[in-house]
Amino acid sequence: LPLYDADDVERTLPLFSELDFDTPRTLAPGCELTLRPAGHILGSATALVEIDGCRVLFSGDLGRPYHPLLKPPADPPAAEVVVVESTYGDRVHPQADSGALADAINRTAARGGTVLIPAFAVDRTELVLLDLHRLTRTGQIPRMPVFVDSPMALRALEVYRRALDGESAQLREEARELAEAFEHLDLHPVRDPQQSERLNMPAFPCILVSASGMATGGRVVHHLQHQLPDPRNCVVLTGYQAIGTRGRSLLDGARALKMYGRYVPVRAEIVNVDTFSVHADADELVGWLARMPRPPATAYVVHGEPRSSAALVARLRDELDWCAVAPHAGERVRLVRRGE
Repeated sequence: LPLYDADDVERTLPLFSELDFDTPRTLAPGCELTLRPAGHILGSATALVEIDGCRVLFSGDLGRPYHPLLKPPADPPAAEVVVVESTYGDRVHPQADSGALADAINRTAARGGTVLIPAFAVDRTELVLLDLHRLTRTGQIPRMPVFVDSPMALRALEVYRRALDGESAQLREEARELAEAFEHLDLHPVRDPQQSERLNMPAFPCILVSASGMATGGRVVHHLQHQLPDPRNCVVLTGYQAIGTRGRSLLDGARALKMYGRYVPVRAEIVNVDTFSVHADADELVGWLARMPRPPATAYVVHGEPRSSAALVARLRDELDWCAVAPHAGERVRLVRRGE
């Protein structure tokens, strides 16, 4: 069962307040929070928490130096303790290459199928649309209808539109190309459930972008249910697929996938395009941490599969000579104050 439900979420919403970057906020006596840009998605932040003389830096999901839309993460400040993510702690991202996506789209269009792209609603959908725009503009793929079928993704697109119109300081100058994608793609937002259901079996070749990115929920699940059995179709995976998710099962070559209580045969082509990630890879994580003004007393490596966390721990020990550990679930540690 989930740890919380929709009613719990509704009760948290009035507790949110906006906080500008680089603006300290007192949370309680002796406890202060400062957020800095993390460069992962629009609005993402690292968090520096100062508690009774101890500075603890949380990386959160850290972005990349060369995000297509966002400026790089701000350099880390000095801290006695660092808690850092390790999603890609054991590997380095490949060079950006749209060839695999273009080839998959062209093959699928030629056989009259649908290209289904499970994509995270926030940020990943924007990057997919940007790439589709570039491929269409340069003639690498034919002009095809592109449907965005995710209420959350559509809301996120509006947030990006406002950020572009307001010339957000988080965006690179090159991000203006996203506005071009909105205008020049044959783009169709899908808002009502009935229209979404009609896209389960399109009568013409098209591209369908739908959440969630790991196919754990959302409208993409019913699209998979109807489209996986048809060998004309193609499912393009565009991001990290966690163990235990439907996306990971497809990535690992599953011949059948369970959804809505029954198994569906996987006959569609499955393509993995692993160049969309905006998580920092192992080299980028180490490089970001190395820019701290001084080494922390301890670095806690979290938010990664055990192998990824262990690999990043080893690199921080070997390359930076830091005290680095991957803590166990439920473990408690004492914070270190300055000078201790």
